[in-house]
Amino acid sequence: MAEIKNYTLNFGPQHPAAHGVLRLVLELDGEVIQRADPHIGLLHRATEKLAETKTYIQNLPYMDRLDYVSMMCNEHAYCLAVEKLLGISVPVRAQYIRVMFSEITRLLNHLMWLGSHGNDCGSSTILIYTFREREDLFDMYEAASGARMHAAYFRPGGVYRDLPDTMPQFKASKVRNAKGVAELNSNRQGSLLDFIEDFTQRFPVCLEEYHTLLTENRIWKQRTVNIGIVAPERALNMGFTGPMLRGSGIAWDLRKKQPYDVYDKLDFDVPVGKTGDVYDRYLVRMEEMKQSNRIIKQCVDWLRTNPGPVITDNHKVAPPSRESMKTNMEGLIHHFKLFTEGFHVPVGEAYAAVEHPKGEFGIYLISDGANKPYRMKIRPPGFAHLAGLNEMAKGHMIADAVSIIGTMDIVFGEIDR
Repeated sequence: MAEIKNYTLNFGPQHPAAHGVLRLVLELDGEVIQRADPHIGLLHRATEKLAETKTYIQNLPYMDRLDYVSMMCNEHAYCLAVEKLLGISVPVRAQYIRVMFSEITRLLNHLMWLGSHGNDCGSSTILIYTFREREDLFDMYEAASGARMHAAYFRPGGVYRDLPDTMPQFKASKVRNAKGVAELNSNRQGSLLDFIEDFTQRFPVCLEEYHTLLTENRIWKQRTVNIGIVAPERALNMGFTGPMLRGSGIAWDLRKKQPYDVYDKLDFDVPVGKTGDVYDRYLVRMEEMKQSNRIIKQCVDWLRTNPGPVITDNHKVAPPSRESMKTNMEGLIHHFKLFTEGFHVPVGEAYAAVEHPKGEFGIYLISDGANKPYRMKIRPPGFAHLAGLNEMAKGHMIADAVSIIGTMDIVFGEIDR
């Protein structure tokens, strides 16, 4: 009689966001997973400790580098926490711009997730499709902030600047003739809002293409249906949030339950799953992209007709205009003090959370009255999801571990913060 041994092996790197920063130790009985033990700490960035040595404004760019696929959503939570401590209000136009860019970020995140999750499960085509749309979304980031990823566009009190009236244009080169360039520039003739509106009209067709590629694809269904099932009670007990919780049938969305900025003025639905498996979470995220598109459309319509300030007029917190800084002494002093010393925040503590593409992303700040946080604690959604990996993977095959890591949509920047 052959002796059957349990094997323990290091698994991966598999997922694009777990490239050598996740050590997954699998205990196997043949090809069946008995235990999955995620080891973290291979990317540790010490963001929370670094935050204690930098001013509140200098800490903002660290947010982009936490979950580096959901840049502006991280900034959003940080700005809300600082504003709560300062007790300042944000102009309505700035709130609409923030919400619009948070939803653009949700699309960026979900497209990255869809492309890499599909690629992990054997479809390299979907990756190429999703990156086509991500290119346009990055152009929106770049037009508003000057950077394609690490935007640092949200600021305590509003946003860095108003939306531009022109879009950058492609230029003719060795690889593109004038006709090809004219085609590429056809939807870039107007303002950033025109470009975003054009995207919202095109995007539903792109979503249909993704559905055609995957939704009824039998290989995709074999890889995802009845894999990694999480019951609603277990999802709550393990601290799941976002699509991981909604996929199990619980309609919890901070944009509806604890609205921030102008989400309570916008019309959108919260999709939920039934089974709580990998396939349900896929369908939830697909529907979320459709709803995000709806929200972006509503923001574009409002922003077109409502001009106004985009950052607070409190110059202790936000810089004066360039003109004011260069023409009057008061403005110059405010500018100098703000960018050398930063602003002092009243003694207290605040927690602010946003409905990040991956779940509830929270920032907890403690202030001792100085110009730097006394303590900052980040509540990342991915940490709780990764902790549920063992329970989701037990009893499945090795190949299923791949689709379970994919369904969690983990990015290690926020887990190993």
